Amino acid sequence: MVDAGGGENITQLPQELPQMMAAAADGLGSIAIDTTQLNMSVTDPTAWATAMNNLGMVPVGLPGQQLVSDSICVPGFDPSLNMMTGITPINPMIPGLGLVPPPPPTEVAVVKEIIHCKSCTLFPQNPNLPPPSTRERPPGCKTVFVGGLPENATEEIIQEVFEQCGDITAIRKSKKNFCHIRFAEEFMVDKAIYLSGYRMRLGSSTDKKDSGRLHVDFAQARDDFYEWECKQRMRAREERHRRKLEEDRLRPPSPPAIMHYSEHEAALLAEKLKDDSKFSEAITVLLSWIERGEVNRRSANQFYSMVQSANSHVRRLMNEKATHEQEMEEAKENFKNALTGILTQFEQIVAVFNASTRQKAWDHFSKAQRKNIDIWRKHSEELRNAQSEQLMGIRREEEMEMSDDENCDSPTKKMRVDESALAAQAYALKEENDSLRWQLDAYRNEVELLKQEKEQLFRTEENLTKDQQLQFLQQTMQGMQQQLLTIQEELNNKKSELEQAKEEQSHTQALLKVLQEQLKGTKELVETNGHSHEDSNEINVLTVALVNQDRENNIEKRSQGLKSEKEALLIGIISTFLHVHPFGANIEYLWSYMQQLDSKISANEIEMLLMRLPRMFKQEFTGVGATLEKRWKLCAFEGIKTT
Repeated sequence: MVDAGGGENITQLPQELPQMMAAAADGLGSIAIDTTQLNMSVTDPTAWATAMNNLGMVPVGLPGQQLVSDSICVPGFDPSLNMMTGITPINPMIPGLGLVPPPPPTEVAVVKEIIHCKSCTLFPQNPNLPPPSTRERPPGCKTVFVGGLPENATEEIIQEVFEQCGDITAIRKSKKNFCHIRFAEEFMVDKAIYLSGYRMRLGSSTDKKDSGRLHVDFAQARDDFYEWECKQRMRAREERHRRKLEEDRLRPPSPPAIMHYSEHEAALLAEKLKDDSKFSEAITVLLSWIERGEVNRRSANQFYSMVQSANSHVRRLMNEKATHEQEMEEAKENFKNALTGILTQFEQIVAVFNASTRQKAWDHFSKAQRKNIDIWRKHSEELRNAQSEQLMGIRREEEMEMSDDENCDSPTKKMRVDESALAAQAYALKEENDSLRWQLDAYRNEVELLKQEKEQLFRTEENLTKDQQLQFLQQTMQGMQQQLLTIQEELNNKKSELEQAKEEQSHTQALLKVLQEQLKGTKELVETNGHSHEDSNEINVLTVALVNQDRENNIEKRSQGLKSEKEALLIGIISTFLHVHPFGANIEYLWSYMQQLDSKISANEIEMLLMRLPRMFKQEFTGVGATLEKRWKLCAFEGIKTT
């Protein structure tokens, strides 16, 4: 491969060029060259052309005239065009062609050539050495590992070398002498693997940093594997879709779904049964409904009408059968007429053959013609005999049918006709009678259903009145029970008040006795000892203190209901609430209001607290019967008004 036009457009040279270059390289080993003579300017093209002419090599990619004779240069090389004449130029952008030739088959030995680029040159390895090894190719591989790069190789140089293998999507170059190159397609990786083993030299430098032996291998990238998996899944989906379509195509069509019975569907089905084109579809639906058990007293009339319409198709089917039989008779007659015409034509053909076999005409035919005429005559006679036998068989069958008809007497025929007409009339009358009887039964069923519905309505009305009476009685019973409970509670309260009053009386009596005894004792002491008036005053003070203490104890006993600050707070809130409601409020209303302030309080606690304070709160009953209601009122201010 040589550079044609700046190192990017590449053409193939004939195979004589690498042989000549190898011979020139071998010849250098026997020639002693002074190293001082090889020092030349790198940028001077004439110096490079002179050196290449001295080595017997063609000046590649250099402008100017040919520096060596045609005997030394490659024949047919035009240096002004930088191309080989007589060879068709190859477009390197054609798929499959480019900087690197496609890998040859394994049977042919690979002969690699020097590859020239703008900024570097690639030299193949020794063909005697084993080919470079590669790892196992990962599935969907689009990325290659390139090792052994020169230290001074840049990303642009790498792209210049490998972009001829295909479109490059990404290059990841490491600080060390390797990189990863990702191509657009998988087949481009094979072209890049071909460059493995080449020695890369940047420009014409002999520095170690400007040269390196390339090692190209498959790289395992997650992006490649992910794209490969996506493609595999897409192919699997397509295959499943294709199989499903194939199964759906081969699957027999499912029978049409049969709708559920309803009066609307029954009316539509009755219309379909009357239509000849939709009769077959409708009769299957009717059969399925009857088998499901949709026939009952309510729907018997509709089903009978549908069965009757199905029966009406019997006459139509018989008429169709008669028309088809008539068509068959006409077809038989046409067939017989056509067969007789064919037989007459066969007779005419056989007559022609018989006339041609007579001596007047037979002598004028050749031997081969006579043989063919004889064969044709025999074949036509066989066909004529077969056709005549078939026609005779048809005629025999017709004669047998005619004889059967003639054997029957004419009066018997008339009797049979009359009997058949009478039988048809009787059958029609029977059908009409049956239809009328079934209609009568259907009407009877409807009347019975209407009667049952009316009885059910009357029963439901009676049941409703009875239920209302029972509910009213239950409400009155509940009111009476509530009244009894309230009366029992009042009795219990009064009993407790009486017991408290008795206890107070007994206590006061005991105190009075004690005081009387004390007074008697003091009087005796006064009389005997003659104490002063001050002692008597002290005694009076003691008695007054005892009486006051007794009164305080009684007050404390009466106010035992106030046990905590919470109860006092509840009493204050309830008293203000009842003061706002002068007509009173029931316990449920009070409890719903108090629950907003204290969610843990119950209606029983509020009621017990109100019952413990009869001088502040009183209970009244309002309403009559079921509307009886118990209300609490605030009565604390009534005592103040009376006083």
